[in-house]
Amino acid sequence: MAITYTVRPEAPATHRASILLEVTGVSGPSFDLVLPSWVPGSYHILDYAKNLDHVAARDAGTKAPLAVTRIDKARWRVAHGGAVGVEVTYSVYGHGLVTEGFDVTEEHLFLNAALGLPYVDGHTQEPHEVVLLLPPEWRAYTELAPVGMHPPRFRASDYDELVDAPIDCGRPEELGFHAAGIPHRILLCGQGGNYEAHRLEEDLRRIAEATARLFGGLPMPRYTFFYHLTDVPDGGLEHASSCSCVVTRTAFQPASSYQRFLWLSSHEYFHAINVKRIRPAALLPFDYTREAYTKLLWAMEGTTDYYGLLLLPRAGLLSPGKFLEKLSGEVVRYLGIPGRRARSLEEASFVSWIDLYQATEETRNRSVSYYLKGLLVSWALDLEIRHRTENRASLDTGWRVLWQRFGQPGVGVGEEELLRTLSEAVSLDLAPFFRRFVSGTEELDFAAYARFAGLELGPKPKTLGPEDDAEPGWLGVEHETRDGRLRVTAVLDDGPGRRAGLSPGDEIVAIDRNRIAPEDLGKALRRAPAGTEVELTVFRRGRLAFVRATTGIAPPEKLRLSPSATPTPLERAIYESWLEAKWEPPKPAEPE
Repeated sequence: MAITYTVRPEAPATHRASILLEVTGVSGPSFDLVLPSWVPGSYHILDYAKNLDHVAARDAGTKAPLAVTRIDKARWRVAHGGAVGVEVTYSVYGHGLVTEGFDVTEEHLFLNAALGLPYVDGHTQEPHEVVLLLPPEWRAYTELAPVGMHPPRFRASDYDELVDAPIDCGRPEELGFHAAGIPHRILLCGQGGNYEAHRLEEDLRRIAEATARLFGGLPMPRYTFFYHLTDVPDGGLEHASSCSCVVTRTAFQPASSYQRFLWLSSHEYFHAINVKRIRPAALLPFDYTREAYTKLLWAMEGTTDYYGLLLLPRAGLLSPGKFLEKLSGEVVRYLGIPGRRARSLEEASFVSWIDLYQATEETRNRSVSYYLKGLLVSWALDLEIRHRTENRASLDTGWRVLWQRFGQPGVGVGEEELLRTLSEAVSLDLAPFFRRFVSGTEELDFAAYARFAGLELGPKPKTLGPEDDAEPGWLGVEHETRDGRLRVTAVLDDGPGRRAGLSPGDEIVAIDRNRIAPEDLGKALRRAPAGTEVELTVFRRGRLAFVRATTGIAPPEKLRLSPSATPTPLERAIYESWLEAKWEPPKPAEPE
């Protein structure tokens, strides 16, 4: 069977594309077209079929119309009556500049196949081609193999490769570099970016080289960074030989913003090996119609986030001090989530489909992000291995073996094989660690793990002015200001708000009968330090209510990871091999 899609953007204002699907060599009385409901790397059901309509079919030879019946939300049955070839036409609405997007504007056509190119059921393993009918001044960019130029035509070996290779058409700025002997492209689509071209090329090259050093080379023949510049960021999505990132056009300056951009880029680049090649067996083969469950997403995403950050100091793009500052910031974020005690990493991975991507007002009390905890568990596991082996092995060792055993031969990692492989790779029994922190919910002792690398973890010193002679009180709630109203969005377990009976949706209008504006909540709590009883006046579902609460002590807003004054030789050696940097003696703490 031969399958070809011809894509033509319509008038930009409509944000639509017309698509002709040609299928030849068909058999049987009918075939089904199915549009995916999710994209690998984004583990939630999004039902892309809601944007596809006007489906019609005809005999390719006689041009006689053929019956098309919608079977379910994302499946259409084409009754072809034995026709040798069938032409199917339909329209797709695309106005979503997101990482797994389909976006049609006056600037570009950005196409992830899963959002607009349905597959022929039972024939996903056959070659697929895409033809692009574009404005004459546009160019087409993708990592698919080119098979024609006028118009641009590309071929995928199967449907999975088609989904894994986004297509961007337009007039982006094109930059590039070589790393580990392979060419890399940087495509910047959108106006007004505050980037410095040569610096961007050099910094991404360093990330690629650091990744290559870790694994002994790179597995792809070439690579493309797709960056879409806009006003609302959406993060990134990994592909086998590319990544698609949606970032703000001002993401490149100042330094703090640029560091976040580099972390995102490093994360997505590391995914080219971890998840695209080292990947859970439970995901294979891809079934685009329903959820694929695995307990290993923490190792695919959380460990990737850990290495995405760790590769920055190794690449010389982040000082050790800044790296430790960001790592301690992740610890603070984690300690502010009550759900870390309620749901294990494995369970959080398994229920991602209804958890991480569909957070509710109660999610922080019942669950934890496998990205965040996965990063911190990966850090702890790395230092545990280095400590117990006297720095002869590390998490690097384990991931290199995973690459050799599973990634290179293209074999999926079984649910129990991750632990077994890592234990064998580093010659340690890691089962107790996994029982406590991966399948269990035991609290991590971050200070103890930090000491393995000669680091101390403690509160960051803070200078208090005369007006701050005591720490402000804390209610243990999250809130937002909308339409000039202060509304509670979440109430944290074990916090003063929970004990007092505050509820999500409560609108706080007064404290101790004194009206407060939304921006004055912080000032009011400074007048009510921990242990102060206050009366909150709230509107709850439209009725006035009074709630008495006793303020508590907020979790630390900042922690500090800093070198110890008396590290052992092993601790110094671990620090230096971990960060690939010389030991830095402790510096006097800088108060805020």
